[in-house]
Parts: sequence; C-alpha cells; structure tokens
Amino acid sequence: MTFLQDVEAAIPALRRYAMALVRDQDRADDLVQDSLERALARRHDWRGDGSVRAWMFTILLNRLRDEERKARPLHGHLMPIEALAATGTTGAQEQHMALAEVACALDRLPSDQRRALLLVTIGGQSLADAARILEIPEGTLMSRLGRARETLRALVGRDSPRQGRKGQP
Repeated sequence: MTFLQDVEAAIPALRRYAMALVRDQDRADDLVQDSLERALARRHDWRGDGSVRAWMFTILLNRLRDEERKARPLHGHLMPIEALAATGTTGAQEQHMALAEVACALDRLPSDQRRALLLVTIGGQSLADAARILEIPEGTLMSRLGRARETLRALVGRDSPRQGRKGQP
C-alpha cells in the first residue's frame, strides 16, 4: 500500500480510539481531523520504521495531550448511552446498563491506564505498537493494562481471576 492508502485505512480505527478517549463525537472528529492534517503536512517526518497506522495513533495521542495541557483541568464527559450503544451491539436494557457502567468505570481509571487499555482494545494495536505510541516500555504497558483490567473488574463488581470462587483467596 502507498502512504496515503495506509493513512486512509487507519481512519476508522483512529475515530474509534478518539471517541473512546474523549466521549464526544464532535471533539473526536476534530481530533482525528487535526491528526490527519498533521500527518499529511509532516509526511516527510515519517521514518518508515513501523506502520503508518501506529504513527497515526502517536500523532492522535500527542494532539490529545496538547489539548489537555491547554485546557487543564480537563473534566471527562460521559458519552450518551445512545452513542455508546451505536458503537457496539444493541440489545436489552441490561446490556445498555452494563455498557454505561463500564463507561463510568473507564472514566474513573487514571488517564495512563485508560489510554493504554483503549489503545489495545478499541485501537487494536499490538503491545509493541501501543508501547511505542505511548512511549513506554512494553513491560510498563503490560502493567498498566493489568492494573486497568483489575480496577475495571472491581468497579463493575466482577471477581478478579486471581481470587477464587465465592470470595476464596
């Protein structure tokens, strides 16, 4: 694929990741648009080591960090249930409530854990690419993912896989 084809192929994943991070469609679209403009304007800066997709995720995350630095303190906004349901499967009211509960739990995660978890789950990045995008060692990424998953389980009332059944350690 050519550079432009790789950029175009990354857009849906970038949109999902931006939406999961900021939980506001307009803001997510602006973030993706800014990232695309930056990537195209700085096409000559891409060194060719790694995928264009991972490079695009790095740009998006850096753009978000820039926004957050300018807007501190930044307060997260919950995505409406209807918008959350549109990103996954639609179903019974229980599924909507569970989805809302997970969304609230995600908002309560520290930003470094939330970004790592969403980059791997929503963004579909490999551990190596996610670590490169976040500019951390893979071991640190794996620790963040583990802590994020453990915290999410606790926040939504699910047993940890480290615990036995019925509260047995």
